[in-house]
Amino acid sequence: MSHWLLLAAKSAWNRRLTLGLTVLAVALSVVLLLGVERVRSDAREGFTQSVSGTDLIVGARTSAVQLMLYTVFRIGEATNNMRWDAYQELARHPLIAWTIPLSLGDSHRGFPVLGTTPGYFEHFRYGDSRPLAFAAGKPFAELFDAVLGAQVAEALGYRMGDRIVLSHGIGGIGLPEHADKPFVVSGILQRTGTPVDRTVHVSLAAIQAIHLDWQGGAPVPGFSIPAQYVRKFDLTPKEITAALIGLHSRAAVFKMQRYIDDYKGEPLMAVLPGVALDELWRVVGVAENTLLAVSGMVVLVGLTGLVAVVLAGLNERRREIAVLRAVGASPRGIFLLLTTEGLLVTALGCVLGILLLLALTVAAAPLAQSRYGVALHPRVISLAELRLLALVIAVGVLASLIPGYRAYRLSLADGLAPRL
Repeated sequence: MSHWLLLAAKSAWNRRLTLGLTVLAVALSVVLLLGVERVRSDAREGFTQSVSGTDLIVGARTSAVQLMLYTVFRIGEATNNMRWDAYQELARHPLIAWTIPLSLGDSHRGFPVLGTTPGYFEHFRYGDSRPLAFAAGKPFAELFDAVLGAQVAEALGYRMGDRIVLSHGIGGIGLPEHADKPFVVSGILQRTGTPVDRTVHVSLAAIQAIHLDWQGGAPVPGFSIPAQYVRKFDLTPKEITAALIGLHSRAAVFKMQRYIDDYKGEPLMAVLPGVALDELWRVVGVAENTLLAVSGMVVLVGLTGLVAVVLAGLNERRREIAVLRAVGASPRGIFLLLTTEGLLVTALGCVLGILLLLALTVAAAPLAQSRYGVALHPRVISLAELRLLALVIAVGVLASLIPGYRAYRLSLADGLAPRL
């Protein structure tokens, strides 16, 4: 077997330009296939690790996926809010150990602003129940203190003590600003690889304060309350977007969920984060499978090119094959030679594809993290990717059987005296 490998390698080297282009085509196909799988896997892992230790997410009645998206991932907007008195009543329930109120709807230079309480920094967990940690500073203590996620501070170049101005609304350009009530950076969180990194955190009282002289999403004409006077007003929020809830016992989660779903004060709903994520994966599963199918078709096109190149060069190699037959090579040996060449080209394409993907992952990881919030982890290959590679090589071997069988059928007389 080893001499056939050596012979196939030498034969391929003599046609290195043509086969090199084929190797590149296979490599690019592998990059696309494994790249889609890697982005899918890392995106799922990032979503799964975005919240940990939270038993229920509570908000106004909507779909479970939508509630999960805008409370945890800051994607989309809430269709309705829940009243503050309803939240307080739930927080006093004996089954509940802790609660984190969340108020969304404002932004700062494209980054979402989250109004919450200091308990957020105490109870919020991500990944494997990891707590939030500060790279600098501390939680907000004064009314107009702001705690920045790591990505916000890095992207905008903020440091401790810098002043920032919040905008009313999210996602747009040219939004009206709360310029008369600037915030001071009091803390910067360590990087978590979750939506926390892209969030500006302020107190619920601060959210109420900047909207005292606003009505209907716009400043009240001819009326303004200076920042130094807002403390004279009642800054208790009237409503919040949602709340995260932790229970004394996880065994009571379904009982508490039924209680919230049947709450008489207003229509609320409670979702389990894990169940909502499963539903989200079912929603996006069709798109994932479609991308994988397209990538698979690209790989098939690349391997079809391999077959075409080998078949096209087969007529030029008929004398070479005839000489091999003349010195004792059997038809089975010729078949093995052509099949081995195809295997080598496919294997080299896979290896080159892995190296290219690794380089692209290292280069694109910061952009994917900053623009899309997807943490790409540079690695050589995972188990799932290894299965895909094995499938590519298997298909490559099957494709190589076609030129191998064609060479097998060439007779010694046909090689020495080719037809005109």
